[in-house]
Amino acid sequence: MSLRDQLRVMVVDDMSTSRGLITQALDAIGIRNVATASDGKSALASLAKSPVHLVISDYNMPEMDGLHLLHYLRNTPQTQKTGFLLITGRADPAIINKGKQLGMNNFLPKPFQPADLKSAIEAIVGRL
Repeated sequence: MSLRDQLRVMVVDDMSTSRGLITQALDAIGIRNVATASDGKSALASLAKSPVHLVISDYNMPEMDGLHLLHYLRNTPQTQKTGFLLITGRADPAIINKGKQLGMNNFLPKPFQPADLKSAIEAIVGRL
């Protein structure tokens, strides 16, 4: 069984269109074990019940942005080693640097192509 068949991913984005685009790109890459959440709080609740290998999160979300989600993941023993890919339309150096300080594994600016997403994921988990 290949890595792409075993990999469990959670996509977190408050915009259903963005969640759909990311999920479609993952499907095109061959990653089909994908859960979704519309915000950081519901993502944390879901991850507590069903852990994943990789979280792909938008930065800009209400209540809990992607970096706050990352902070919680890194400070929770069950999720502190979970891969984290931040996708953002605001690739502001301050956001990226803060993400790196918090333990972000990689980031991807919007808009992106499926090949860009695949490369960003492979930089975290290895060759798919």
